[in-house]
Amino acid sequence: MRDRMNVYFPPELLKQISELADRKKLSRSAIVEAAVASFLSPDGADRREAAFTRRLDRLSRQMQRLERDVGLTAETLALFIRFWLTITPPLPNDAQAAAQAKGRERFEGFVEALGRRLQKGQSFLREIPEDIRRQNPAEET
Repeated sequence: MRDRMNVYFPPELLKQISELADRKKLSRSAIVEAAVASFLSPDGADRREAAFTRRLDRLSRQMQRLERDVGLTAETLALFIRFWLTITPPLPNDAQAAAQAKGRERFEGFVEALGRRLQKGQSFLREIPEDIRRQNPAEET
């Protein structure tokens, strides 16, 4: 047996209920009943908490990867700068203009190569584990 209850909805909400009922081929009463049951369900909060937990876990993993990638990038840059500074001798004044011109040319080539890699979706950070596996094939077994 069912009891009758009269409720009042704002016109926009009633329109949404009617449209959903039409799409799902259900009565408006069935839609409202399901919504109220879901609202009153004791495990509704548990489901929301589980959804939030899954989302937070995914965000945590993404942050860990981002932190790893930023750390790797910083270490790579620092190592390159240290290496470059220790092996590059200072140039005499008369050779600096030619070296600067060559440096600009190389930098333009670098920017073009970087642009091509980015357009193709290539990532140096993703290639590093592959390079390590190729260098140490015995460790895979």
